[in-house]
Amino acid sequence: MKFVDEVSIFVKAGDGGNGMMSFRREKFIEKGGPNGGDGGDGGSVYLEADENLNTLVDYRYTRRFQAQNGQKGGSTDCTGAKGEDLILPVPVGTTVIDAATQEIMGDLTKAGQRLLVAQGGWHGLGNTRFKSSTNRAPRQTTPGKPGDARDLKLELKVLADVGLLGLPNAGKSTFIRSVSAAKPKVADYPFTTLVPNLGVVSVGRYKSFVIADIPGLIEGASEGAGLGIRFLKHLARTRLLLHLVDMAPLDGSDPADAAEVILHELEKFSPALTQRDRWLVLNKADQLLEEEREERVRQVVERLDWKGPVFVISALESEGTEALSQAIMRYLDERAVRIAEEPEYAEALAELDRQIEDEARARLQELDDQRALRRAGVKSVEEANDDDFDDDDDDEGGAEIIYVR
Repeated sequence: MKFVDEVSIFVKAGDGGNGMMSFRREKFIEKGGPNGGDGGDGGSVYLEADENLNTLVDYRYTRRFQAQNGQKGGSTDCTGAKGEDLILPVPVGTTVIDAATQEIMGDLTKAGQRLLVAQGGWHGLGNTRFKSSTNRAPRQTTPGKPGDARDLKLELKVLADVGLLGLPNAGKSTFIRSVSAAKPKVADYPFTTLVPNLGVVSVGRYKSFVIADIPGLIEGASEGAGLGIRFLKHLARTRLLLHLVDMAPLDGSDPADAAEVILHELEKFSPALTQRDRWLVLNKADQLLEEEREERVRQVVERLDWKGPVFVISALESEGTEALSQAIMRYLDERAVRIAEEPEYAEALAELDRQIEDEARARLQELDDQRALRRAGVKSVEEANDDDFDDDDDDEGGAEIIYVR
């Protein structure tokens, strides 16, 4: 299945049906009165979160959607049929944005949650409505109102408890294969992960969490280089970040340098994202002797002045991965308890989430604008002379959620 996390669509609600002008014409009934009925309301357009979807690929090629119009009123005071509502299923985690105003219309974060995005038009009135003691034969009706029409931008952010960060070949895909049944591509060259991969990690009966493997970042990613910057927005809704670092790089480089590259790119993309709880995970411990491991860990921690939790693992050998998974589960459980018992803590987290999403959206929009200008052969906004440029590329690839029992 192709992975598409951003699409633009047009939705049009149904128009209301016109009112009917009609008079009774029955045998032996002289001067029958008005009996024109009202029209039917137009159908509305809704978006509904569907837990069986994990991509917006259904909206990549079909982008125009219209609800049914209301029917015209009939004689003998018959009301026209109401237009049928149109319900469009989207993945859980979809943000709906009005393309014209850039206003966020809603955030579908729970299965079954429904959002009205285009209101159907109000029905027109038949001439029966205008009958009065002084107007016994009204010849007045009203037309149905047009339904709302909107250009929408849909943005999907995967809902994962834990997000993986790291340079290409840091071992993120190997780690997610080790702790879950997800099978992302693993190879001995960079950029084997092209789209986010999700896996469900089971750590006991009725205890599990979702982990997201984000494509590796490179230096300059916050300026659009590489792949990972397109998917950093998916980390906005994670509860914990695992910063994977290769502690035994084949090129002999300093692991601390790799960690600093990621931190620098995070800060440029969204300063608020660096405030998310983050653990340092030093991977590929099997490549070093026992005494070398301790020294390498000490050097990295001192160089980074790291104050948070540090884990040393070998994802390939599944060494230390069980302990890390258990620690993550305890963290998530304790976090949930604090949210339930401490309103101030819950509000602080909610505010951080909003700040991250706002910064991520602004940064991605800035990069999209720059890319559109470059494609148009314009070096700056001033040279564009307020022209509009259409940048309608869609990201695609493959992703799946695999549940482990």
